[in-house]
Amino acid sequence: MHARSRGELSSAEEPADVDHAALRVATVRPRRSLFRRFLLLAAFVGAPLIAIAVWSEQQFSPGTRSALAWSVVIVVVLTGYAVLRFRRTEISVSPYGLVERGFFGRLTSVAARDVVSVVRLQLYRRASEETTPQLFLVGRDGTCLLRMRGAFWDDESLDAVSASLGITETVRRDPVTLSDLRSSDPGLLYWFERRLGSRRVARPRSGASGRLDRSSEKPSRS
Repeated sequence: MHARSRGELSSAEEPADVDHAALRVATVRPRRSLFRRFLLLAAFVGAPLIAIAVWSEQQFSPGTRSALAWSVVIVVVLTGYAVLRFRRTEISVSPYGLVERGFFGRLTSVAARDVVSVVRLQLYRRASEETTPQLFLVGRDGTCLLRMRGAFWDDESLDAVSASLGITETVRRDPVTLSDLRSSDPGLLYWFERRLGSRRVARPRSGASGRLDRSSEKPSRS
C-alpha cells in the first residue's frame, strides 16, 4: 500500500468551500517593445565604447585605456542589471488583490477590499493630440493605489488586471489633459505631477472637450 504524499489530495478530500476561480492568478508584464528599445539603446552606447577601447590599445596612454575599459564594464553591468530587473517586473492579480513588483524590486500589495473603483481613461500627452491609456485603482479616500500607464503596459494587461479584480470599471469617454486631472482628481497623480499644477498644459486643438463628467460604467470583464 503506497502512502500518499502530504501535498496530494484527491478531489473527494478537497475542502468543499474552495473557490477555484478565486485562486487563479493572472500575471502581466511590461511591453516587450520597451525591452527591445532598451537593448538597442545599450548597443548604441556600448558598441562605440568597445570599438574605441579595442582601437586604443596602442593609441592612448594606459590611464586613458583604463578609463575606457572601465566605461565598457560599467555599461555591460548596468545593461545586465536592467535586463534582470525588467524581466522581474510584473503584476500578479487575483480576485483577492494584487502584488506589483516594480522595476527596482519594490513590492506593492493592494487588497481588493481596499479598491472602490477602477478608472480607465485616455490621457493627452503634453502639447500633443496623441493619447495614452491609463488605468487607476482608486482607494476609499480617493487616492490612487495603483496606476498603469499605456506607455509601459499594453491594453491586454490593463484588461487582465481589471477583469481579475472583478470590480466595475468606470470608463471616461473623452480624453483628458493632465491639467484636467489636477483639477478634478489630484489624488490620482504622482506627487511631481501635482506640484507642476501651476504650469498649465496646452489643450490640443482637436476640439475634444476632455470633460471628466462624461464617463460611463461597464461591468468588469470577469
